[in-house]
Amino acid sequence: MPLPNAAEVLASPGLVDDYLPLPNCFDEMRPGAGEVRPQWRYLLDALRTLGPAGIEERYREAARMFRDNGVTYNLNGDTKGMSRPWELDLLPLLIRSEEWAVLERGLMQRAELFNLILLDLYGPRELIKRGLLPAELIDGYPEYLFPCHGIEVAGRRPLVHYAADLTRTPDGEWRVIGDRAQSPLGAGYALENRVVLSRVIPSLFRDSHVHRLAGFFRTMRRTLTRLAPGRDGHTRVVVLTPGPQSEAYFEHAYLANYLGYTLVQGGDLSVRDGALWLRTLGRLERIDAVLRRINSSDSDPLELREDSYLGVPGLVQAVRAGNLVVANALGSGVLEHPGLMAFLPGLCRHLMGEDLHLRDIPTWWCGDPQARTYVLANLNELVVKLAGKPPGRRCVFPAEMDAAARAALIHAIQAAPHRYVAQERVTPSTAPTLIGQHLEPRPITLRTFLCAEDDGYAVMPGGLGRVALGTGGAALVSNQLGGIGKDAWVLASEPELQETLLISGEPQSPTVTQESEVSSRVADNLFWIGRYAERAEGLVRLLRMTIFKLSERADLVTAKPGTYFMRSLLEALTHQTQAFPGFIGAGAEARLRSPLPELLSLIADPARLGGLPQTLQALGLAAFSVRERLSVDTWRIVSDIEARLHALTGNPPTQPSQALDELDPLVTSLVAFSGLTQENMTHNEGWHFLETGRRLERGAALAGLLRSTLTPLNSELDEATLIEAVLGVTDSTITYRRRYRAGTRVGALLDLVLQDEGNPRALAYQLIALEKLVTEMPKGELAVGRTPAQKLVMKCLTGVRLAEIDTLAQADPATHRRIILERVLKDLESDLAAISDALTGQYFRHEEQPHSLLRRVGVVK
Repeated sequence: MPLPNAAEVLASPGLVDDYLPLPNCFDEMRPGAGEVRPQWRYLLDALRTLGPAGIEERYREAARMFRDNGVTYNLNGDTKGMSRPWELDLLPLLIRSEEWAVLERGLMQRAELFNLILLDLYGPRELIKRGLLPAELIDGYPEYLFPCHGIEVAGRRPLVHYAADLTRTPDGEWRVIGDRAQSPLGAGYALENRVVLSRVIPSLFRDSHVHRLAGFFRTMRRTLTRLAPGRDGHTRVVVLTPGPQSEAYFEHAYLANYLGYTLVQGGDLSVRDGALWLRTLGRLERIDAVLRRINSSDSDPLELREDSYLGVPGLVQAVRAGNLVVANALGSGVLEHPGLMAFLPGLCRHLMGEDLHLRDIPTWWCGDPQARTYVLANLNELVVKLAGKPPGRRCVFPAEMDAAARAALIHAIQAAPHRYVAQERVTPSTAPTLIGQHLEPRPITLRTFLCAEDDGYAVMPGGLGRVALGTGGAALVSNQLGGIGKDAWVLASEPELQETLLISGEPQSPTVTQESEVSSRVADNLFWIGRYAERAEGLVRLLRMTIFKLSERADLVTAKPGTYFMRSLLEALTHQTQAFPGFIGAGAEARLRSPLPELLSLIADPARLGGLPQTLQALGLAAFSVRERLSVDTWRIVSDIEARLHALTGNPPTQPSQALDELDPLVTSLVAFSGLTQENMTHNEGWHFLETGRRLERGAALAGLLRSTLTPLNSELDEATLIEAVLGVTDSTITYRRRYRAGTRVGALLDLVLQDEGNPRALAYQLIALEKLVTEMPKGELAVGRTPAQKLVMKCLTGVRLAEIDTLAQADPATHRRIILERVLKDLESDLAAISDALTGQYFRHEEQPHSLLRRVGVVK
């Protein structure tokens, strides 16, 4: 398709008619009134062809994909927390190949320069000895780690990954406004932006000849393999994350999956004999390289920050011994000192014999008396940063301060000048952003990513754009402060060769690789995913049946408690949720006469302990903790369950019919989740624990349901109706009707849902599945005989098989209760709880159990 001319583009109604570049800043699309840069014309013409309806449809599709894929970013102080979805502008940032080649050259030079600086600072420190860098600037910075001085770095590449934040000055020159060398964030989000945008507007992406990203990530994987001290031709790499509480946990899990690495937390690792090991079930696995996503200072509480719970004691020693590579090297955060920018031109000439190709914004370090004098005399034109504060949260604008705050800032600078850096106040460049159905200029920054390779650095073609929410010239643009994501397209002159990370053609890649290991923490989370999913499904089924029967037999609501079957169902709900007093404790009689408020509270009240919302929330938290173990389709179901949870609590039902309308699709989603984990997950160690949790929970729920409903002796009519309800809850009605033709009987019900080993909803079926699962679990090399869990399962299964149905169904005339049945079911519940405790004691680390926190807030009983 030929490029439209400027007149055709400007004639597009509603798109650029009112688009006016902001004064005194560079605009990426429009240099002035009546003009559009050539590379933007095809994109704008495509948007005009789509029209408002087409644009809105694609926006909704992109939002749906991010939601289904669970793409989140937790902003600082955001009440939405981990559930805040990632947002993407449909308009990419367009960069011509010729312009990108110049920018790429400057970025590669900058990364090489920082690598040389890092080698010197943790080596001979010649730059400080020669006076090219002040000792106060480096030694007083929190991220300069003295214990890491003198450590030899594999391949002399301590800076494996590097990112630079860029914007344009009003004259169009790219300038660096920030350097990221600690553990650069954003490459995974950039990749996800590209995946979503290429699917939402595929023809536009294809016809624009956009440079691909897969080659960059292949370089990342190849570099870590090359630098790591591999053994027997096999290199084991892990991604070290702070955990689900991290703002960018999605990216950590995403990159681990994409690169084929194991995602770990500090508690999963230990250092022994000078090497790093991953604690897996029943064994230790040697680790060769760590892709670090925690701060250097948090990495080792033994030698670095002693109060850190994120790192691994002894990690520094493992690196020092040459048995481990950490990327980026420990201590690389010193390169993020904003004051370094003031010295980079001289450092570049000294270390590389050339001028900087890519300039910084003018910077003054207040530790230099001459620079401090200039800063104090020109505060209104500058931005002041406190070195050591997290990027994005250390900027103050003196021109916007009142007199008292300004005086306090001046006093602070004079008292500790080495801690303060001032930079010229930059007006960010702007790029067109879709706001509603028209375009508006919004401030933008571009984060570019580089990775070390054999003889230099590879640059990701494009990067992560961030668009500010405001339009002011001083608008801050950062991941921490929010905004909208933007994909960056580097436009090639001809079609790009499609690439994939799955088939790389690398000669050193083995044909068969070892499957990702399962740590105790991962197994624990998977175990509780199985329990929470089954608990939620069973609760929804019981709630649904209770509401249905309550609506069907409304005449019994005002009847005397204890004379109708509804009491048993309602008490079963309280037993299953443990939401006491409920229909059992104090005030139960009043709630039994008017049960609807209590039922609706269990369905929609997020503060109700043991209720459906808290169970679903616990499922979501456990799933989020091991999201790298769940397939894309499975995660879509998790996102769907979360959306239904928000709808349920945001607009609580007030009538039984409304509650049923919410519960029906929810049970479908929960069944879909169970089916996907059964059919889409490899049946490895991790799946064994998930399935064990599911079978334990279903068995315990069945035992509790039968004890609550069948132990009391009801009238013949009530008992028949009650058996019908139990069959509905256990989804066994069709089988019952086909098999037993003499009406509804307690003995037949027990035969089907207690002893039938072929019924997936029977208790015996759960015990047979548990017997197989616990037998196949790892036991360790020194284990002899059956484990405690195996013995308990054998005891339960034998008891169920030997039970006499007729005896169980008999009632005691004196108490009008089935005492033998009650005792058998109580023993089963107790033994199933003991099986759970035995597995926890054998495989899980108690201090890291995901449900321990939930127990403190009352979610888990």
